Amino acid sequence: MTATTDGSTGATLPPRAAAASETDISTPAAAGVPQAAERAARRATDFLLTLQDDQGWWKGDLETNVTMDAEDLLLRQFLGIRDEATTKAAALFIRGEQRADGAWATFYRGPGELSATIEAYVALRLAGDEPDEPHMAKASAWVREHGGIAAARVFTRIWLALFGWWKWDDLPELPPELIYFPSWMPLNIYDFGCWARQTIVPLTVVSAKRPVRPAPFPLEELHTDPADPNPAKPLAPAASWDGAFQRLDKAMHQWRRIAPRRLREAAMNSAARWIIERQENDGCWGGIQPPAVYSIIALHLLGYDLQHPVMREGLASLDRFAVWREDGARMIEACQSPVWDTCLAAIALVDAGLPTDHPQLVKAADWMLGEEIVRPGDWTVKRPQLPPGGWAFEFHNDNYPDIDDTAEVALALRRVRHHDPDRVDGAIGRAVRWNLGMQSRNGAWGAFDVDNTSPFPNRLPFCDFGEVIDPPSADVTAHVVEMLAAEGLAHDPRTRRGIDWLLAEQEPDGSWFGRWGVNYIYGTGSVVPALTAAGLPGSHPAIRRAVTWLERVQNDDGGWGEDLRSYKHVRQWSGRGASTASQTAWALMALLAAGEQDSKAVERGVQWLADTQREDGSWDEPYFTGTGFPWDFSINYHLYRQVFPLTALGRYLHGDPFDRGLLDSGARARTEAEGS
Repeated sequence: MTATTDGSTGATLPPRAAAASETDISTPAAAGVPQAAERAARRATDFLLTLQDDQGWWKGDLETNVTMDAEDLLLRQFLGIRDEATTKAAALFIRGEQRADGAWATFYRGPGELSATIEAYVALRLAGDEPDEPHMAKASAWVREHGGIAAARVFTRIWLALFGWWKWDDLPELPPELIYFPSWMPLNIYDFGCWARQTIVPLTVVSAKRPVRPAPFPLEELHTDPADPNPAKPLAPAASWDGAFQRLDKAMHQWRRIAPRRLREAAMNSAARWIIERQENDGCWGGIQPPAVYSIIALHLLGYDLQHPVMREGLASLDRFAVWREDGARMIEACQSPVWDTCLAAIALVDAGLPTDHPQLVKAADWMLGEEIVRPGDWTVKRPQLPPGGWAFEFHNDNYPDIDDTAEVALALRRVRHHDPDRVDGAIGRAVRWNLGMQSRNGAWGAFDVDNTSPFPNRLPFCDFGEVIDPPSADVTAHVVEMLAAEGLAHDPRTRRGIDWLLAEQEPDGSWFGRWGVNYIYGTGSVVPALTAAGLPGSHPAIRRAVTWLERVQNDDGGWGEDLRSYKHVRQWSGRGASTASQTAWALMALLAAGEQDSKAVERGVQWLADTQREDGSWDEPYFTGTGFPWDFSINYHLYRQVFPLTALGRYLHGDPFDRGLLDSGARARTEAEGS
């Protein structure tokens, strides 16, 4: 079977596997698949146990792209605190990520991306790399060929404006008076997803202040025409959404000229209070790097010196996002994922047969219980009467617990035989009540907020950096449904509404879209286990369509893979890509939940996991299979390659965790949920 080419990217598509009916896929190895799976699961269990921290948590590296590292250096340059050692280490990492054509991509083997390339180039200039060096000349030529700085995203041009490399007048306006918009008004800050909200509030201050630091060097080589770096573009028709918001932006530029000074100063001070109130105990904001960076800049512009406790702790928190590699390179994580990694690790270990009272599982449960968030956060804007009770993704993020982590932590805790079952029941009961209270009007669940579906934020010219709202998704909804089923609430009307929404969201080919993982394989691997846990039989038409799709997209080598290009080019890339351990595991989890234990597709997938496992019990996975913003921001969770294959192998060997009685629900959880 010959490979085809996606003409839109020039990327080579892998050949599809032949359907089982078209070729004989039985092999002598098939008879030994259970034995191979047992060996692989045992080695993977031993390896995963070695990765646990003494405090009880697991955390793998969270790899994204070089804009994190470039912006870290630009921040330090802006604040006057950039040092030689940090610059050298960051530059070493950035150089190592450059493609042969001179560009930088945003995911492994992805196409070059203009904004990432511009930011990486500027960071290397800060590190002393000269424009005429071969790797720099190739990068600048690539930038010019792709439209130059004028074609970059708004965020990149904001960073350049901080040093006078771009004009503030040529950027979209973001007035600080947004902070006063009531929650019922369009484009109020709570119309934005929490990650965008935390970024936009400080950027309203930056946009109002328009600071310019002395540029350490010129950047004419990154313009297609240095004499006219920002050529005028015609406005879209006034009757179109783009045209309407372009004209709104022009009105905001006019407002800047006439805004009452006292109102503007009051708005910026209100923004500062909003920012400071949301600083976490570790000094960060929301547990993610971008809001921390912009919050520090905004507060600095408002007069907070670097020794102020808020600033000092904020800067210290940024250093904790740094991963130092053996070669001396320094990679910046956009976020850290200990809660997510820990609950997934616990699920994997129990499903693979580790005793439920194993000391390391009990220690993990203790740590997760200690991470429960029992204080209100921004979610109370939409749900003011809902009592708290959930978990966030990160070490410290009490303002933004998320529905996905809360569901998975509950599933993990329910698997562990803890010495204080009342404490576990109480925590899970609060989690169930909170998740049910966060159900959106359509019956589904988003990640952080309720009904965060306004059509307007994504239309703003400013918001070209990725998804800025948090609508319900199939993967999050599936995890909630699975958790509710584990708690004996499969027939609760709220659970059934979620199931109905999932069934309606199935794609015509039988798959489900994956919002927080790549992509249709992740969505399908999340939904099918949830539906069967909630009582749908494997013979249900939706389950059968999903099985058929998974069998059709299985690769010739027996594994499954899906490239991030499926977010842009669905027809060419849906379910297609080089086989990876995590995506193979997702497909297997769906097939096993559908009752396909003895199918050839499952045998081949399990054999692929066994064959590709390394001697130490781990798997190699350079491909990015996690999603921040579909297409715009991609993630390689370094623990995915470990926890999901182990989960799939465990379920292949030992059966469904529901059937094994691993998820007997507590009476208190049901009682609290029924009373919510």
